Amino acid sequence: MKNICFCFQMHAPYRLKRYRFFDIGQDHYYYDDMQTEDHLQWLVNTSYMPLCATLRDMIKLSKGKFHCALAISGSTLEMFEQFAPEMIDILKELADTKCVEFLASPYSYSIACEYNQQEFKQQIELQSALLKELFGVKTTALWNTELLYTDELAYNLQKLGLKTILTEGAKHVLSWKSPNYVYQSAGSSKVKVLLRNTALCDELSFHFSDPGWGNFPIDAEKYADQLKALPEGEDLVNIWVGAETFGILQNAGTGIFDFLKALPYFVLEREMGFITPSEAAKKLPSSDIISSPTPLTWAGEAKDLSVFYGNDLQQEALNKLYAVAERVHLCQDKNLKMAWLRLQDINYLHYMNHIDQGHTQYESAYDAFINYMNVLSDFLQMVEEQYPTTIENEELNELLKTIRNQEDEIQKLQQKLAKKK
Repeated sequence: MKNICFCFQMHAPYRLKRYRFFDIGQDHYYYDDMQTEDHLQWLVNTSYMPLCATLRDMIKLSKGKFHCALAISGSTLEMFEQFAPEMIDILKELADTKCVEFLASPYSYSIACEYNQQEFKQQIELQSALLKELFGVKTTALWNTELLYTDELAYNLQKLGLKTILTEGAKHVLSWKSPNYVYQSAGSSKVKVLLRNTALCDELSFHFSDPGWGNFPIDAEKYADQLKALPEGEDLVNIWVGAETFGILQNAGTGIFDFLKALPYFVLEREMGFITPSEAAKKLPSSDIISSPTPLTWAGEAKDLSVFYGNDLQQEALNKLYAVAERVHLCQDKNLKMAWLRLQDINYLHYMNHIDQGHTQYESAYDAFINYMNVLSDFLQMVEEQYPTTIENEELNELLKTIRNQEDEIQKLQQKLAKKK
């Protein structure tokens, strides 16, 4: 039986305000809240909310037979709580159906796994804790930033209790193999790898309303026929797209939401079913081993990280940021911690790409770099003030332990004193 695995990814970056050189050391708030809220509301009203409402209808109309997954960064959930609480409400409705899996993901949409394993672990745990708090859900599947995968990453996942990772079905990794199977990671025999069917995903994201496309017009019945016609034995078809496919890349006027809503009927009519990533990993056996020693993503033509650290600007920003990772891990300053998380968002690196800048508010890659580095300079200055580089990490750690122990002792004595009163 063929199983269709739908997954929709949501992420919105905090917009940095115009931060000039003379602001360094004077202004420690880096964000343009108005721009951030405006951008988020546009995403919610145009794409995220209509998509979630459509998924809710699909589950209801199929009597619970439609299953799918959502990958939402912790920082985006944080924004929903602040700027669009109606999104939290509808996501709770979807969680209550038990038909939607909420995937683990780095909290701030970072590539920390390439730079600092402790930071990566903390971000996964932070986002997973937020999913548990908001929706009462737990997952064993990971949607890493930009579907980033390496064999080494798979090896480290089992320590986090994650059993499944989603990544891109790139030709240079698959070779003659099909993406429509469950694979075992070369990095860990305990981790299963699911691969995105790039062709079928791109048909929705980029060709749905293209009159020059060979399959145009694409309707639910025709798309279900395509799925059914895949070779016998290819029992898992992974359709994973950015949520912006629905409403933005393909606006509502193209009929994209009606297409999605009608799809379960035609899929079920052809005796196919729907499945979540964790269900697929649990129910379907691994057909082979898949390996990618170097970073594999769904980004750009190369399907690697070159879009985000392929030039000198991006590399300098990343190296300077992660050089202070250990010191930030030692600190207890909430504002510093918040800034640290937000500054790791790889959208800021994307804006520094000379060719593909993504959805940017900057005039050029250099403009994005200068603004980010001014912000980063102020952040690094604050880290230096609290945790000077003249003190070794181990010495600093021992000093902080002593301070914390003293604080605990003072708190205990205060509690004793309060009881006597």
